[in-house]
Amino acid sequence: MRCSDADCPYLFSIHDKDQIMINAFSISRLPNIEFGNGKVLLLPQLIRQYGQNALIVTGANFLQATECWQTLTEALRKNEIEWSSYPISGEPSPIMVDAAVEYFANQSFDVVVAIGGGSVLDGAKAIAGLLKVKRSVMDYLEGVGLEYEGPSVPFIAVPTTAGTGSEATKNAVISVQDKEQGFKKSFRHEMLVAEYAILDPELLTSCPKDLIAANGMDALTQLIESYVSTKANPITDALSLSGIAAVKKGLFACYESSGNTVAQGQMAYAALLSGITLAQVGLGSVHGLASPMGAFFPIAHGVVCGTLLAEATNVNILSMQKREPNNIALKKYATIGRLLSDDPIEDDNKARFFLISLLRKWTEKLDLPSLSSLGVVEADLKHIVKHCRGSSMKTNPILLTDDEIKSLLLLRLLG
Repeated sequence: MRCSDADCPYLFSIHDKDQIMINAFSISRLPNIEFGNGKVLLLPQLIRQYGQNALIVTGANFLQATECWQTLTEALRKNEIEWSSYPISGEPSPIMVDAAVEYFANQSFDVVVAIGGGSVLDGAKAIAGLLKVKRSVMDYLEGVGLEYEGPSVPFIAVPTTAGTGSEATKNAVISVQDKEQGFKKSFRHEMLVAEYAILDPELLTSCPKDLIAANGMDALTQLIESYVSTKANPITDALSLSGIAAVKKGLFACYESSGNTVAQGQMAYAALLSGITLAQVGLGSVHGLASPMGAFFPIAHGVVCGTLLAEATNVNILSMQKREPNNIALKKYATIGRLLSDDPIEDDNKARFFLISLLRKWTEKLDLPSLSSLGVVEADLKHIVKHCRGSSMKTNPILLTDDEIKSLLLLRLLG
């Protein structure tokens, strides 16, 4: 049994006689998207749509050592584009963003371009939003109180990893790492959405295996959590399922074979869809936990997602079976199980069990670490649980108790 009308509440045949109610929903702004091998070479002509002066934000040193960078900079010169570059190392912090804005205070840029992983895209997105405003990013972080009014410098996103989907969102995640006072918060506004997102699978070729694993599981987590989100709608459901299918085809092929551009294309596509869906309907318990864990410990975001996904899925399913047996997300988890299986699964419970078992196998096969190996001890769990009730938890398919959240963390503490 594959995904059918009964499994997917928003999928139905045009031949159905019964009227099907589709609840009201909204879709917010998305970038113009250019997807395909070699698409990065479109960048000079896209920049020229906005002017001749660009700020190019990159990672600390990787991109500049590649042949792609040499080809790209030559194309920029041929198009008479002047640019300044700014490297970002690690996750963007308020100090880093504010320093960049201050450094370029006397320069005028027509466009900001980010070429790098999710942290680079987030940092560049924040810089683009503040270059003309000239205020601290701290003034606009969620929960602070000031409403961002712009203007933002036009922004072009070119991801070189396949994980966060930041190229499709209005969020710039800003971090301060400290075991007691650390935080991860978003600078978030429609004006920060990229004008263009350029997805070039060839840019993923040099990603190391551990990054492919963490980013791939991050994208999968976002797709699954978007699909079962309390705000899910027919469009995001269709995109989520398409992205999950792409992860099935591409993740291990990409992980096991460097330079497999077909698999890299699958993962770039999945990550893009994960960014689109999360931006529209929110996420769930894994990302609720990823925020404090990434703030309190030096743990990469994708690693947190990858190591928690199986057990968070298990706890969500068990909690709904116990307290909300009619929750639509139970049917959706079964749909995901069937989608990821190579064999027909008739029974919903068996499909959900298969999903949990498969995610656990993937966690092990991708060599994702236990929490204890990342520096977390049992005494830390209360502090983590206390700070996990952010926006992502609000769209989890069921409101988890503190004990339930702690139980999934315990399963990954030594596992």
